[in-house]
Amino acid sequence: MDWFTAPDYWLSRLVFQRALAGVYLVAFLTAALQFRALLGARGMLPIPRYVQRVPFRAAPSLFQLHYSDRFFAVCAWSGCAISAALLAGLDSQLPLWGGMVLWLVPWVLYLSIVNVGQTWYGFGWESLLLEVGFLAAFLGNDEVAPPIVVLFLLRWILFRVEFGAGLIKMRGDACWRKLTCLDYHHETQPMPGPLSWFFHRLPRPLHRAEVAANHVTQLVVPVLLFTPQPIATAAASLMIVTQLWLVLSGNFSWLNWITIVLAVSALELPGDPPSRPAAAPLWYEIVVLAVAALIAYLSYHPVTNMISRRQIMNRSFDPLHLVNTYGAFGSVSRFRYEVVVEGTADEVPREDSGWREYEFKGKPGDPRHWPRQFAPYHLRLDWLMWFAALSPSYAGSWFGTFVERLLENDRDTLRLLRRSPFPPDAPPRYIRARLFRYRYTTWRELRETGACWERTFVREYLPPTRLAGVAQRS
Repeated sequence: MDWFTAPDYWLSRLVFQRALAGVYLVAFLTAALQFRALLGARGMLPIPRYVQRVPFRAAPSLFQLHYSDRFFAVCAWSGCAISAALLAGLDSQLPLWGGMVLWLVPWVLYLSIVNVGQTWYGFGWESLLLEVGFLAAFLGNDEVAPPIVVLFLLRWILFRVEFGAGLIKMRGDACWRKLTCLDYHHETQPMPGPLSWFFHRLPRPLHRAEVAANHVTQLVVPVLLFTPQPIATAAASLMIVTQLWLVLSGNFSWLNWITIVLAVSALELPGDPPSRPAAAPLWYEIVVLAVAALIAYLSYHPVTNMISRRQIMNRSFDPLHLVNTYGAFGSVSRFRYEVVVEGTADEVPREDSGWREYEFKGKPGDPRHWPRQFAPYHLRLDWLMWFAALSPSYAGSWFGTFVERLLENDRDTLRLLRRSPFPPDAPPRYIRARLFRYRYTTWRELRETGACWERTFVREYLPPTRLAGVAQRS
């Protein structure tokens, strides 16, 4: 069928697939380096305990069939290796069916991780990677030109990502309608980046213009993705520019990067293919059209949610995460709170004891430590600590275990931190947590103190705590 493929998009497909493989690589690397403390057999939310109470049909995963820390490590590092192979173009060296199978392997592996990842993997960019990764398997390789229907479905994802985010803002916090949300956002976002302080200090009229431009990009421009070229390319290009602006302003895991990858698939990039692709085989056309029909069927609930006045953000409506609903920052915090975790080696904990602060890699702590750039790498513990500061209920399932692991000087847990104030052979006797309000310093304060943050004690978050049944050491 001549209408089935779009030869002019061969370069867009190539860039899209290689960039997506790069995102996969970061996601698997994040899982491999962090899972033991978060999800391992002695993790804060152990996978073995989770799979005992959640059936396979509700959360399909290889780890429902077998779990050990070694098996998880094999899966995560295998995902890294396959992603690197896809990044190098191995799928183009295989037959069409072989390339499709190769793309499905990281999807299965990452689905297995997400479906047992619990709170640590409960964010929209996880489902977005799975949804995009599934469709990438049917985009073909150098044997055939890109299927038009798959290119359309990728635009359909991009539309839902942007349009859903735009709607949740207009329906949510009034500051989006008043164009004032950026007066607070850069200071209160989950994990600021090295330039966030400067973004916050931009003139307020510019912040109003940014919010207005955001509304246009998310509520008007997505519709143009379905118009003829070159309008669709212009729309996708504008989205890429907007996402790069967001990359500079904070750490949002790989959310911005995978949105950019999606936008690349809508670009009609100039250039001739290195060789004339063959006609798509009949079996391939049947498979692609069947997948398209499945996606259309599964889109009902996400679309219904998107147009509903009670729209919810970042939800999966099927256990395979094939079609999801997205959205971000439907509400914006006006103040920033941080949980500061401290330990002491004193026998009896007092207010004047030698309390020493644990330093996290990404979340604000010492006011003099300037935020660093980590995205697209995702610091899961740091991100969840932001939610813990909003309300202890967000951390109820894991914070107690986190404190226990600190009291044990657990090696895997300490690897999630920037620095522990205690040597490996001398764990703290007590741990406490206190809640502080943080605000960015002014230009004058920055010059005088060198600190980008100023913090004020609010209240006790966790009283001094020690391991149960441990006698005081003499």
